[in-house]
Amino acid sequence: MRDPESAVRERYSAAAQEREAALCCPVDYDPRLLEVIPAEVLERDYGCGDPSRHLREGDEVLDLGSGGGKICFIASQIVGPKGRVIGVDVNPDMLELARRSAPVVAERLGFSNVEFRRGFIQDLALDLDRVDERLGERPVATSEALARLEAELDGLRGESPLVADASVDVVVSNCVLNLVREADRDRLIAGIHRVLKPGGRFALSDIVSDEVVPAHLKADPELWSGCVSGAFHEAELVARLESAGFHGVEIASWEPEPFAVVEGITFRSVTVTGRKHAAAEEGDAARGHVLYRGPWRRVEDDEGNVLRRGERTEVAGRSLRRLAEPPYAGEVVALGEQGAGGTRGAPAGRGGSCCG
Repeated sequence: MRDPESAVRERYSAAAQEREAALCCPVDYDPRLLEVIPAEVLERDYGCGDPSRHLREGDEVLDLGSGGGKICFIASQIVGPKGRVIGVDVNPDMLELARRSAPVVAERLGFSNVEFRRGFIQDLALDLDRVDERLGERPVATSEALARLEAELDGLRGESPLVADASVDVVVSNCVLNLVREADRDRLIAGIHRVLKPGGRFALSDIVSDEVVPAHLKADPELWSGCVSGAFHEAELVARLESAGFHGVEIASWEPEPFAVVEGITFRSVTVTGRKHAAAEEGDAARGHVLYRGPWRRVEDDEGNVLRRGERTEVAGRSLRRLAEPPYAGEVVALGEQGAGGTRGAPAGRGGSCCG
């Protein structure tokens, strides 16, 4: 029996040549953004959501598991010529489709801001094209040569990473996290945190399950490669993102119709968003107050502040500034910051929710 990783590789290589309907959920994309994208990219797109809805003009975007490039080409138009889009995928057939389509899209748009890189999404430091070049020059034939190669790869990760530290504003993905081995998932999420700039954000569309998937289903290569049995449990995905240090984690969309039901377990598409903390202000002794609007009786934010409806709550200046920004803004009134220099206002915006 094939192992799940081999099944994923083989299935998506075949899907790059001929469309496989079972690999995707119906998604409504803005039809205006599809007009410049080659038909073969649209036909061989496999996803379960539209994380591009969370992008804005000028963003620098990283798309994990970019496949044939559809989300990248949509993102290209949203971020515009002042933005930048990087797609990362490991499958050579999908990358070939994306790379040959990129000049076509650029010509139709009148600008080029998309590039595709080859790597594992759970190892965003390792450039596999560079690895192949190295192996072509000096093939590995002995255990000693393998040890030297591993040392070189560690050096390559540090000196010339596939995606640099703190280099992108937004990380998006569309139905690929569930294809990563469970043993590599903490590394995957840590990599997302590493490449985001301080204050950066993510929008991850994926399949989750309402029950923990049993081992015999996880061992089924067809179910795994079909984006089913590798699904995160719905609470696990949020918990892992919180543990990695993200804040404002929110289930931005929840599809009511299941993607699949297997042995009574429901699998559905969700999009989860969140943010990386901005750089901490050293020696920030300022304090301030916020007032939680409701509708809940009380909530707890990611800093551990318990906010009670209609009551002023004193918080650290850093918390005050975070609560005045998305995704919390609109749920609280930021009443100003007090420090050695006096009081300065921190007006709250609109949108999002601070309720977890």
